[in-house]
Amino acid sequence: MAGDTVRLTTAQAIIRYLNAQFIEIDGTRQRVCGGGFGIFGHGNVTCLGEALYDHRETLPLYRGQNEQSMGFAAAAYAKYHLRRRFMFCTASAGPGTANLLTASALAHANRLPMLMLCGDAFLTRLPDPVLQQLEHYGNPALGVNDAFQAVTRYWDRITHPAQIIQSLPAALATMLDPADCGPAFLGLPQDVQGWTFDYPVEFFEEKTHRIRRITPDAREVADAAALLRDAERPVIIAGGGVQYSDAVAELTAFAEDHNIPVIETIAGRANLLNDHALNIGPVGVTGSDSANAVAEQADVILSVGCRLQDFTTGSWTAFAKEAQFISLNAARHDAGKHRALPIVGDAKLGLEALAAEMTHYRCPAQWTAYAQEERRNWMAYVAENVRPGNRPNSYAQAIGVVNALCDPRDRVVAAAGGLPAEVTANWRTLDVGTVDVEFGFSCMGYEIAGGWGARIAQAEVEPEADTIVFAGDGSYLLMNSDIYSSVLTRKKMIVLVLDNGGFAVINKLQNNTGNESFNNLIADTPTVPEAFGVDFVAHAASMGADAVYAENADALAEAFKAAKASDKTSVIVMNVDAYEGWTTEGHTWWEVGTPHITDNPKVRAAHEEIESARARQRKGV
Repeated sequence: MAGDTVRLTTAQAIIRYLNAQFIEIDGTRQRVCGGGFGIFGHGNVTCLGEALYDHRETLPLYRGQNEQSMGFAAAAYAKYHLRRRFMFCTASAGPGTANLLTASALAHANRLPMLMLCGDAFLTRLPDPVLQQLEHYGNPALGVNDAFQAVTRYWDRITHPAQIIQSLPAALATMLDPADCGPAFLGLPQDVQGWTFDYPVEFFEEKTHRIRRITPDAREVADAAALLRDAERPVIIAGGGVQYSDAVAELTAFAEDHNIPVIETIAGRANLLNDHALNIGPVGVTGSDSANAVAEQADVILSVGCRLQDFTTGSWTAFAKEAQFISLNAARHDAGKHRALPIVGDAKLGLEALAAEMTHYRCPAQWTAYAQEERRNWMAYVAENVRPGNRPNSYAQAIGVVNALCDPRDRVVAAAGGLPAEVTANWRTLDVGTVDVEFGFSCMGYEIAGGWGARIAQAEVEPEADTIVFAGDGSYLLMNSDIYSSVLTRKKMIVLVLDNGGFAVINKLQNNTGNESFNNLIADTPTVPEAFGVDFVAHAASMGADAVYAENADALAEAFKAAKASDKTSVIVMNVDAYEGWTTEGHTWWEVGTPHITDNPKVRAAHEEIESARARQRKGV
């Protein structure tokens, strides 16, 4: 110490600053950074590793097996904590950092905070070219780390130790901003990490952060309320932003006070419980017949905390062209989509403000009754769809078994392939905020890694609950090593591996567009002389998990009960049918590119059928 400064290396200062940042959640003050995931290499072990060692008790560092899976785990951790806490990921220069690109894109698409502290080439360039450095002859400053500018909300390369006095608070402010939230990246040249600076001691004073609540403009609220009061067939789309705003109670009260049906997006699943009278189901391409019927006839749509992605809007065919949107969103970009009447603001405050303007409005009873009847029909379909023995083994049967046996606070994680649609359509929500279907980036590999990150977060708050992962064989083969991570760290997961012999959902899309099965199912891959399956049970067991094979839904139920009773990660494998195992109802049109010219009559017919639905598409209005 020298007066009001303290001399530290850049790396030491970064970690000391993070250690001093707090947030208050439900009356409890805790660090906003829950720790991190790291794989050390020469580009981060000597300086950043030294700094992290000194804070290993307060900023726990989880050893990753793969940098991409570390990023997925960090995203799932932040999602569990509703973006109020985050994890950092540290990777070495070169390929280690490059492996984080996909995870950063996932966090960006899903608007989730994650801080990346990544090694970089030497600023002085004295030892160039160094190990794992890309050389751009006309731009020597350009490297792998610059690729992250496309997949981050905040990006900086630290070229002097003093720079973090500006950069770190800016990165933190971005990650905690309700409108701009997303991943932040700091490139840390290997020499700069060890350089020193006399930092003001005030920079390291403890600070308690708050998530900003944006108060909506009274005029925007008034305009929206006037439109909604005249609605004869209103509906509310509840997105993931409802949960991030902690606005589930306000959403529920608003819907109940005005008797307005509610439909949910994929990210908004688990806003309302399954048995709530105004829960009409999930909407869109992977939705429900009930929600889609209501969406198609609605005259005014109040979108709350939703970015209106194509799987929600049916590529903008799910709603009548003359229907008018009101969009309540903290992000101006989202609030103005498709000429919506925008309410730029926090979901909780916006719903309260709307409610104050609509004290005497009540949705026409016949409209709500129609929506509820559609919902009853849909739930009857789901009950039959998940029933064991109704057809060959299916995703829906497995989902139904788990749904019937899990505890209300258990958390469900899914991401890519056919399972997001199947979980969205068939899962009957038992408690608020218990479903994580990653469909912003729909990234294979998120399932198990995300399950590990979710369980780390869950164990901090509700250790008695379980994290349940649904993964297909394709996602398992892509990224499975965090089964080992979960066993090592004693963060129990229950992983269901549902094996349909390849990329069956894309095979289904291939067939539905008139194409022959080709290179998706292993059995239909021309370069495979003799197809065979993987022994997932033996593989999972080799990583320390309890692993069993279930022949059918009844055996799956017994295996799941045993997994619930265990304190160790369990993997349950069941084969499902690649052709007959699908939920066939609940879908809207989805725009996919199909050949406009082809010699294949089946492909031509499929193209014409797909294009015939385009007449319903809203074109930006």
